[in-house]
Amino acid sequence: MPERTDTLAGDPTQPYTPTFQTDEFEALSAVVEQVPSEPLPVPAHPVVVPGNYQYLKRWQFVLVVAGVWALSAAAGWGLYHWWYHSIDKTAPVFVVLVFVITSTVGGLLLAMAPNRPVVTALATAVMSAPLAAVAGAAVLHGLYFCEWASRCFVGLIPY
Repeated sequence: MPERTDTLAGDPTQPYTPTFQTDEFEALSAVVEQVPSEPLPVPAHPVVVPGNYQYLKRWQFVLVVAGVWALSAAAGWGLYHWWYHSIDKTAPVFVVLVFVITSTVGGLLLAMAPNRPVVTALATAVMSAPLAAVAGAAVLHGLYFCEWASRCFVGLIPY
């Protein structure tokens, strides 16, 4: 009985590696003959200019964030006042949406400035501006609600 093989009669038994001929070079020889490349150069260290800080002092960060948050809390106070007293709520809600989108995109654009620690702090403050606006609106909401509530702590928080 003839011996059984897994290959057919005309199939090759070794892997096929094609050789492509071009006018300039033979592709197979370029793959096989890999010349070790020379070592990669070490990148230069960043230049630190004296008087130009690569970080921000804590008090400067707090000052930048507090300034932006104060403006944002005032904006939240005003937007909530407008929303509370308007009959048609469409315009105030649209302005709140524009405020949130503007602060988000503005914060992202500011965050792309390289090597500017004050601008980075400003980006953090602008990105978190909606949080401060909600805090300002919450204060006004507590004041409005305490007009009708019988008991309020410090005239702001009903209990």
